[in-house]
Amino acid sequence: MIKPTPSATIIVGAMLRTTLGALLSALLLCGGLDRAVAGPVAAATPSPDAAPPVVVPHARVYLFRGALGPIFSRGMDHLTERIEQVGITADVYEFTICRFVAAGAIREYREKPQPIILIGHSMGGYCALIFSELLEAENIPVSFVVTIDPPQVSPEVPLNIERYLNIFLSKSVLGGSNIKAKRGFRGHFASFDLSEHDEVSHINIEKNDTIQEQLVSKVLQVATMSAGAEGETLPLRYVVPPSAAIDLWDSGMSVFARPGDSLQTIATFYHVPLWSVTQANKGAGNTPLVPGERVVVPRHLAPLAEVSAQSPPKR
Repeated sequence: MIKPTPSATIIVGAMLRTTLGALLSALLLCGGLDRAVAGPVAAATPSPDAAPPVVVPHARVYLFRGALGPIFSRGMDHLTERIEQVGITADVYEFTICRFVAAGAIREYREKPQPIILIGHSMGGYCALIFSELLEAENIPVSFVVTIDPPQVSPEVPLNIERYLNIFLSKSVLGGSNIKAKRGFRGHFASFDLSEHDEVSHINIEKNDTIQEQLVSKVLQVATMSAGAEGETLPLRYVVPPSAAIDLWDSGMSVFARPGDSLQTIATFYHVPLWSVTQANKGAGNTPLVPGERVVVPRHLAPLAEVSAQSPPKR
């Protein structure tokens, strides 16, 4: 065994001290010393200021124009663009190729299942329901369907639709269908007759900015919501008064009257207009309600402001 000389011992010791010092400095600068001392538990503890994870929209939207769509249903093109701007795949088609598009959607769903959303204006609304029936035959659910002033020949809402919204004009010759759901339907259902709004017609209803803005929020909500988070399903049917804002609620919910409650106090408490509660509870009037009496109140499945806050940056 060879013994080191005193000078060699001094040199080696100096080198070791220098190396250890550099290592400790590096650990302190990057925070590695704390992690090394605390171990893996400390490393896995999230920062209290960490942002919540971003929910990525996950859906496929099919939109359909009505008859002479390139002329009279151009609002569907703009709605498609607005949906794409929030990060959701969307395409617009003529209603005449409805079955062809549905066949492609079935293949795509088999390869990569994701929520299916259908929106149609006029004959495009008729197509959205036929499209849903074709998917029902394949045991494929439809997450959300919107019909915008669909024609009278439109079928009933099939049972595979989870959430349905009809926006129509009862006095319209070209549309005007007050669509009903098939017996046994258990999804969310809301129908809005805008016939008392003189500013809305069959050829501009799908272009209405208020309607489009709310539809984009609802599409985004469906594309980001957790399964089973939708709650109670009570159908709503409204004739929207001429002076009232167009607020597209998703469905109704049950509330129960307290002593001294009336429809007015309930409407005030839930921040909804009195007409909406009155129409949903015909016969209740403005007299005090019986304590415990069930009252239907319109609701959004999620606040629109909250949904809009989830929107990712525009692409």
